[in-house]
Amino acid sequence: MILRSVTAEDLPLFFEHQRDAAALRMAAFPSRERDAFLTHWRTQVLRPENVTRTIVVGGLVAGYVSSWEQDGKRLVAYWMGREHWGKGVATRALSEFLVHEPVRPLHAWVAVHNVGSMRVLEKCGFRAVAQEPPQHADGVAEVLMMLGPR
Repeated sequence: MILRSVTAEDLPLFFEHQRDAAALRMAAFPSRERDAFLTHWRTQVLRPENVTRTIVVGGLVAGYVSSWEQDGKRLVAYWMGREHWGKGVATRALSEFLVHEPVRPLHAWVAVHNVGSMRVLEKCGFRAVAQEPPQHADGVAEVLMMLGPR
């Protein structure tokens, strides 16, 4: 597993990953249409102040991990293609990413029902610090997890 800079060739793969119905249920995140997805990545995700890396496993793009500032917090998120779930790839990728993302505290929002993602965060040192009751039309509750100072 390696982390590398995102290339234009990665974006179509990331687009397909975020269309996977099972992944969308786990992440409790809506899919974007192609043009909206590409615009979001080019204007928001790939900004110079963000840190975003492509996760490569066995020469194949497996997903990405990213961090950015939002509402006064440095947030982190990752997305894995379903074919890479349950193999420890997300944990290894996030662990490696944290070596290169020095900002602490670092936060992550995760849907309460996404036990796998919570476990990835916990293995990397994150701890739950707040739970939000369902406030959105989708009825999904989220947990704010935090990785404190080194």
